[in-house]
Amino acid sequence: MTPAPRAFEERLRDTRAKLETEVDAWVATSGSPGGVHLIPLSYLWDGTAFLIATPRATVTSRNLLADPRTRLSLGPTRDVVLIDGTATPVDITTETGDAFAARTGFDPRELAEPYQYFRIEPRRIQAWREANEVPGRTLMRDGHWLG
Repeated sequence: MTPAPRAFEERLRDTRAKLETEVDAWVATSGSPGGVHLIPLSYLWDGTAFLIATPRATVTSRNLLADPRTRLSLGPTRDVVLIDGTATPVDITTETGDAFAARTGFDPRELAEPYQYFRIEPRRIQAWREANEVPGRTLMRDGHWLG
């Protein structure tokens, strides 16, 4: 039996909790030079944006430097959060690097291979569990939370 759709406020609460508690997301990039690419990456959510890190030589890094549009996906298919965002390459402070490492259990600064950090600002966030939640799935539009 399919559960009743969540009210907007409950869905918004659940989505914000997922952003804060999940550690990994699927990150999709497109465009030259690497073409469409999908990879799982750990992230740090600071309440307004995601911080990810990937080796500078990867398709993901090259794609984001060429075209900053990206899509992130959190959760299983029956409790999904989709985020369309814009990625900006950033240099991090020691404090931010420490927070990323503590949250993700992974510290790229300790590796010999150079990593690039990207700040991803969400432009649109959608969330739904079942088909009955598809109407009203948009929780953020143009970078602003709805409701």
